[in-house]
Amino acid sequence: MGDRWHVEVDRGVCIGSGMCVGHAPDAFRLDTARQSHPREPVSDANERLLAAAEGCPVEAISLALADGGEPVFPPEE
Repeated sequence: MGDRWHVEVDRGVCIGSGMCVGHAPDAFRLDTARQSHPREPVSDANERLLAAAEGCPVEAISLALADGGEPVFPPEE
């Protein structure tokens, strides 16, 4: 069984660019105010989800391992 990621969007930072939906439409949606929301709080780890987090122009998306909470993106420095 593969990793599972906890997906979170900081809506105080989100600018509604829609990049996340473009990269991973199965993982994100925009509400009527164009704020991003994860479709599920925990998802299977996959490249589309990571690309969405990495492609967010304001880094509003964070990913962490569902078991243990270690950050996946953004990486700890």
